[in-house]
Amino acid sequence: MKVEIIDGTLLKKALVGAAKFLEDNKEEVNSLNVFPVPDGDTGTNMSLTMKSSIKQILDLEEYSASKVALAASTGSLMGARGNSGVILSQIFRGFANGLKDKETIDTKILAEAFKQAADTAYKAVMKPTEGTILTVARECGEYGLTIYKEEKDILVFLKKVIEHGNIVLNKTPEMLPVLKQAGVVDAGGKGLIYVLTGAYNALTNDKAIELDFFKSDISKKLIDHGPIETDDIKYGYCTEFIVNTKYNDIDSFRKELSIQGDSLLVVGGEGLIKVHIHTNNPGLVLEKALSLGELNDIKIDNMRYQHNSLISGANYAETIKHDIEEKEEIKEKKKYSFISVSIGEGIDKVFKELHVDVIIPGGQTMNPSTEDILNAVEEVEGENIFILPNNGNIILAAEQARELSSKNIIVFPTKTIPQGISALLAFDENLTVEENSKNMEEAINHVITGQVTYAVRDTEFNNTKIHKDDIIGISKGDILATGKDITEVAIKLIEGIINEDTSLITIFYGNNLSEEEAENLAEKLQEQYDDFDVEVVFGGQPLYYYIFSIE
Repeated sequence: MKVEIIDGTLLKKALVGAAKFLEDNKEEVNSLNVFPVPDGDTGTNMSLTMKSSIKQILDLEEYSASKVALAASTGSLMGARGNSGVILSQIFRGFANGLKDKETIDTKILAEAFKQAADTAYKAVMKPTEGTILTVARECGEYGLTIYKEEKDILVFLKKVIEHGNIVLNKTPEMLPVLKQAGVVDAGGKGLIYVLTGAYNALTNDKAIELDFFKSDISKKLIDHGPIETDDIKYGYCTEFIVNTKYNDIDSFRKELSIQGDSLLVVGGEGLIKVHIHTNNPGLVLEKALSLGELNDIKIDNMRYQHNSLISGANYAETIKHDIEEKEEIKEKKKYSFISVSIGEGIDKVFKELHVDVIIPGGQTMNPSTEDILNAVEEVEGENIFILPNNGNIILAAEQARELSSKNIIVFPTKTIPQGISALLAFDENLTVEENSKNMEEAINHVITGQVTYAVRDTEFNNTKIHKDDIIGISKGDILATGKDITEVAIKLIEGIINEDTSLITIFYGNNLSEEEAENLAEKLQEQYDDFDVEVVFGGQPLYYYIFSIE
């Protein structure tokens, strides 16, 4: 079998195959997490990002190579989850740029698109690290440029690029000592190889790819809302669509639509504008959009009868359910609004008490997408919006949301729940944005976070052998304590992270521990450090027995 040209239909098949192969192998990618903790989610995040791409592709009515690539870019951009998902979305963005205005693809165009994909991803990361998915992407792109003249068969070309990518992937432990210590290759790089391999497999297979793996995410589901009061719904039609356009003044279009309803989301990039609005006149909204270009992926749902209709996707269903049940409120403009990512009933309560406007469920194993964050941004009315990711794997998605929104957004690089809480405690309504930003950043730097969880596999870290199900204590990217007893590991961890400035230890205990167990730990710590204040707070977080805030 020989393939010298890929058209839009074949590219669609390749990308669907890529998504399926990644989905089939996501758990292996998850298992490559450097830390043996129960929240390795690189494979899951990349797979969900890919599925968002495929959703956009399947909604296309015509399939030129450029339009398929552009749809994949838009879908991945909005659905990106975690750092690996955001980087993958940037790879697709560069790939789409490389295929701009191309009806078909040969090896030369494909090689150049691969190179542009890697370049775009590198630019999106402030401090690119070698030995990661970025390295694998760059090496694949550069290698492709060296062989495309001699390899006109795209299947042979792809096979050679994948083989080279695997060689590079296997070298990542030599580039990153932390990978070598853990005895794994880079998870994101492995995920990218699965994407390329899945595309190759699809192109070599004459059979159509079954979408069963995808139906749970894109198929319509019956949601039993029960009786819903609809009299107070001011705008009855949830309207969504995408505009294919060269029009770039997103702000003006957003203002033009703002008088037509509420819950407005208008984002654009690379020739597409995505719109979500609740309105009483979807026809008028669509007419205004048609003046800018062609429309696709149009969805109009009557929210007054939403409980009897079929809606797409579990996450989207929950959003719509919230929209239906929420009464129309007159929102007053204010100077500041806060959005915080949180996981756990008790931690949610703490953030609400600190006046967070919108809490996005998420954290370890549950990284919200760029679109989830954008939807939260549209809910708040502050002139200045502070976003607290509270997880290092969510920061890139938050920054991507900031770039897509026209609102004034400040993303604080909070990597833990205690950092997010400390930042909020340092906030003063009467200060300027600059003054608050400075104070909140200082607060982030003055809090130390410790976490106690369990190992999901055997490994060796910093010359310490760790066995599956061992209890481990973590702080600042290091495993500082291991053992079989949760309390003993917790105390050992605290010993390793307190310093001469410590005066307060706050214990957030998870949903797998009792208050009695947490109080018992607090008593032991109080006996050992009688000049410290020790507080116990129900966090309700899964997977992590304890989260410590040391101040």
